[in-house]
Amino acid sequence: MKLSQFGFDLPEELLAEYPAENRDEARLMVLNRKEQTIEHKLFKDVLEYFEPNDVMVLNNTKVFPARLYGNKEKTGARIEVFLLRELNAETKLWDVLVDPARKIRIGNKLYFGDDESLVAEVIDNTTSRGRTLRFLYDGSYAEFRKKLEDLGETPLPKYIKREVQPEDQERYQTIYAKKEGAVAAPTAGLHFSKHLLKRLEIKGVEFAEVTLHVGLGTFNPVEVEDLSKHKMDSEEAFIEEKAVLTINKAIKERRRICAVGTTSMRVLESAVSSNHTLNEFSGWTNKFIFPPYDFSIANAMITNFHTPKSTLMMMVSAFAGHDFMKKAYAEAIKEKYKFYTYGDAMLII
Repeated sequence: MKLSQFGFDLPEELLAEYPAENRDEARLMVLNRKEQTIEHKLFKDVLEYFEPNDVMVLNNTKVFPARLYGNKEKTGARIEVFLLRELNAETKLWDVLVDPARKIRIGNKLYFGDDESLVAEVIDNTTSRGRTLRFLYDGSYAEFRKKLEDLGETPLPKYIKREVQPEDQERYQTIYAKKEGAVAAPTAGLHFSKHLLKRLEIKGVEFAEVTLHVGLGTFNPVEVEDLSKHKMDSEEAFIEEKAVLTINKAIKERRRICAVGTTSMRVLESAVSSNHTLNEFSGWTNKFIFPPYDFSIANAMITNFHTPKSTLMMMVSAFAGHDFMKKAYAEAIKEKYKFYTYGDAMLII
């Protein structure tokens, strides 16, 4: 398919600036692929669509406060630094993005914090915006990581124009987040409350946890009309034996297996065996899913509403069917569903 087939007009007021007051009371659109029907519910109603021994696949990655602000030596210019990934724990090397409007060269130093107690030196250019920083810190590694967390800010996406608020630290994190490493939240999971998870558990729904550390590459714009020529950035992912056993049992029993979010779906589809069951996985994936595509593991999906021409929307279109997805998105805009990170949700069955 072509990039232009995923364009649509999205009114700016439908981009969610704030989360729903209660996690599980966001709106939920339910798409039935077989019946080609659309229902309008609240997220907590997701309980109605699952039976005992069905499986929900959760991405347990944890967002770290990746946005820092430093002052450039000599000029004192304030520069935004976005931590992407740690390259070497011992030498405190990090890949970062810097404000493209600022000139920052190899050898420049940045000072962080009011007391300038954390210093970093630019040691390499990686892309037009990318740099490699070496943090100069004499304390232990644990102290260094604590310092980064204290100075860092919750990395809300740029479309949210307001200042980061204290509640964002909690709400831009799933309640089951465990393994730190993401620079963006797996947003479909933000709708689950502790109460809803407990109700699903009481009903007999099983949970399988996987890990995919979401990077900014997921949100990079597609710049080629021919989708087969687009290259995704790699993201680190893990599937352990416990999840494999739970999911493969559900496949054998023909249960409903629901990928919670595009990130869960991507890691599942990166670890498919030759007989269409799930393998353990530890490594990096740059899997790009767009129509037409045959999914091997999940037969249901929970996701948010995505922006035009995004790789996320393309994956969901592959799962729901492109024409049905266009119809659902037109309905969502008409009914004023909220889109993107803090927006409403969709269940596709």
